[in-house]
Amino acid sequence: MGSIYRRRRRDGSHGSVFWVKYYADGRPIRESTGTKDKKQAARFLKGREGRIVLGQPVMPRADRVRYEEIADDLKRYYETTGKREWREAKARFDHLRQFFVGWRVVAIGSAEIAKYTEKRRGERAANGTINRELAILGRMLRLAYENGKLVRMPVIRKLAEASPRQGFFERGQFEAVRRLLAPDLRVAVTIAHTFGWRMQSEVLALERRQLDLEAGTLRLEPGTTKNDEARTVYLTPELDALLITQLERVDRLSKRIKRIVPYLFPHLGGRRRCGERRGDFRKAWETACKNAGVPGKLRHDFRRTAVRNMVNAGVPERVAMKVTGHKTRSVFDRYHIVSPADLQDVARRLAAAGTFSGTSAPESLDSRPLTPQNTSRRL
Repeated sequence: MGSIYRRRRRDGSHGSVFWVKYYADGRPIRESTGTKDKKQAARFLKGREGRIVLGQPVMPRADRVRYEEIADDLKRYYETTGKREWREAKARFDHLRQFFVGWRVVAIGSAEIAKYTEKRRGERAANGTINRELAILGRMLRLAYENGKLVRMPVIRKLAEASPRQGFFERGQFEAVRRLLAPDLRVAVTIAHTFGWRMQSEVLALERRQLDLEAGTLRLEPGTTKNDEARTVYLTPELDALLITQLERVDRLSKRIKRIVPYLFPHLGGRRRCGERRGDFRKAWETACKNAGVPGKLRHDFRRTAVRNMVNAGVPERVAMKVTGHKTRSVFDRYHIVSPADLQDVARRLAAAGTFSGTSAPESLDSRPLTPQNTSRRL
């Protein structure tokens, strides 16, 4: 049914790579096997003929598809479906491109993916970061397979990740850090601490029109959040007072630079950036945490803090998820952190309820303060 041959060059000699000719729907198809071994070329031809017999699609271009083509396909898929924001995925695409640019897709196998993983680990990338990049690559290859540009999917082995971060703020720690920040940043971190909103993409991106002091609400517009859903929250008395003061700062800035400033958190000083949306304040944050005696705290810890505070305050979990923007219960549960103080409170509640053996709680539980060192022993 098919044949194996070497292509004749212009000078009359034959090339070293074997080609095959076979028929699909009565149409002749000529395709390079990519090998100089005739036995491998024969297996290649049998594979093609087998697909035709089974009625499966034949992909004569598969050996010529490059990484850049399937990367563009995935980017286009994200843009048209809206399943992932390109701004979020771009950094991961960049790392993949630096390694795989120019590669034929059929050459990207498990061994080559393992080499990419090894390279990224050599660059001190965290296992979680590498796994997110491998997930992008896997989706890219899956889409290529679905589009008939890849014959089979390679196995992608993920790395073991560290346990999810458990960081959160006790109220005293938060107050200590907040006192050391600039006045406008105190307002921003209070929003994040109260509602668990993301600092960069949600809090600092707020505009004045999203604040309604008369109704006492603050809202995030559809499409501006990670899950693309809108959120509206009602202000606490503390935030209401802080935001009134922040609006006064922005109004004074508008008068000084003689133009309307639409942002709720603009740069209040400087020549070039004055009035523009405030960007990152990583250095100021790290300095404040260090001086407050809690180095290493992250602003993302506010999400765990807000979840814990709301649940402990008796807010229904469904409502708390709506406030913080957690779409799945599994992720929300991961953010609900239990602290040593929470565990100590369990012992106090049990003691108060008289659930210990005997008719009343041991005297030592009433007289001795609970500490992480003696709580478990006495229970």
